[in-house]
Amino acid sequence: MKIHLGTEKINEIENAVVTAGTFDGVHIGHQKILNRIRDVADQTNGQTVLITYWPHPRLVLKPWDNTLLLLSTFPEKANLLEQYGIDHLVKIPFTREFASMSPEEYIRIVLHERIKTSKMIIGYDHRFGKDRSGGLDELKSFAPKYEFEVEEIPRQDIDEIGISSTKIRTALQSGDIETANKYLGRSYSVAGRVVHGNKLGRSIGYPTANIEVKENYKLIPADGVYAVKVCNKYKKFDGMLNIGQKPTIGGENKTIEVNIFDFNQDIYNSEISIEFIDHIRNEVKFDSVDDLKHQLKEDEKAVRNRLSRL
Repeated sequence: MKIHLGTEKINEIENAVVTAGTFDGVHIGHQKILNRIRDVADQTNGQTVLITYWPHPRLVLKPWDNTLLLLSTFPEKANLLEQYGIDHLVKIPFTREFASMSPEEYIRIVLHERIKTSKMIIGYDHRFGKDRSGGLDELKSFAPKYEFEVEEIPRQDIDEIGISSTKIRTALQSGDIETANKYLGRSYSVAGRVVHGNKLGRSIGYPTANIEVKENYKLIPADGVYAVKVCNKYKKFDGMLNIGQKPTIGGENKTIEVNIFDFNQDIYNSEISIEFIDHIRNEVKFDSVDDLKHQLKEDEKAVRNRLSRL
């Protein structure tokens, strides 16, 4: 897959079959669209093109609103889109100037002049142009003038599976990993760098890797204990992860810490990825460290049992 920053330097793409959108999370609903453009491109000896925007439009249009949390960083999204057969990923820097383009300007400049769109395939609720004033009707209206075809993924094809990025975010924020993973079609993941912590886990028999997530807009699931898979460059390990403030030992800041089972290597400053498999329990303040140690042993049993069923 080739990644293009903007549209100015795109060379002509043969029979470009195009879709567009933020595609946050690349969930099962998105995958219907991706599979369709792949099928059409294969039938026409064409190439698939996905236009996306970065940063997320809401971060530009409503900079005061810090409530937006995303399911995927741009590198994560790009990796997923490549897996689903996208040949060209066009990353358009989203600015107020870009947001002010009329629907016809967007169609003429981006779809026709820059990408040479042969066919545009969109979901029923796709919007574009100034104030989101463009949609399917505008695409169909201008398609003959700018020499491309338009195909809509029917509403029932997407609605029947009842999936949206918002529903997935809500599930993760309540610790409902099972629903989130079902809608994503894979395990939700969070990547970060292993940093030094206070090493209290080691003193109670559960050494942990503290994970620092660089992107402050990346959605972190609800506080609690989780069964996870821990991935580095070379291998995938079983693990037990805690998100929260560690109230039993007087913690104040939220941390993400993972105990990697049967593992004894120095991984400080390395990048790892966490795949969330299941939520085990909510975070609890125990009366003593001994009570916490006892509960961690029970958590480990529960996590190992859950991961053994994969």
